[in-house]
Amino acid sequence: MLAFRTYLKLIGVVVLRPSLWMTALRSAKRLVPRQWWRNGSHLPVPSRAYIDFRLTTQYGYGVEQPEIADVIDYLEWSKDWHSTGTSMRRRLHKA
Repeated sequence: MLAFRTYLKLIGVVVLRPSLWMTALRSAKRLVPRQWWRNGSHLPVPSRAYIDFRLTTQYGYGVEQPEIADVIDYLEWSKDWHSTGTSMRRRLHKA
């Protein structure tokens, strides 16, 4: 599970980049499990299994915290990807 301070650092960095605010909110909405409060979680954060999977695919085994710069890169990529439009994404995906 990500450390609370990692979330705080990430929020602090995103706050300084207004162009990523909506992208970060959309990503959070997609990643946070529905009805997260029913699972005993006190905060709306992605599931532990998802975080472990993403960290393993990004860094390999044994890494527990992501690099903040990598998360920002992901948000920038996501913003760019969603701004290309559906028809462009279909063409890129078929290639």
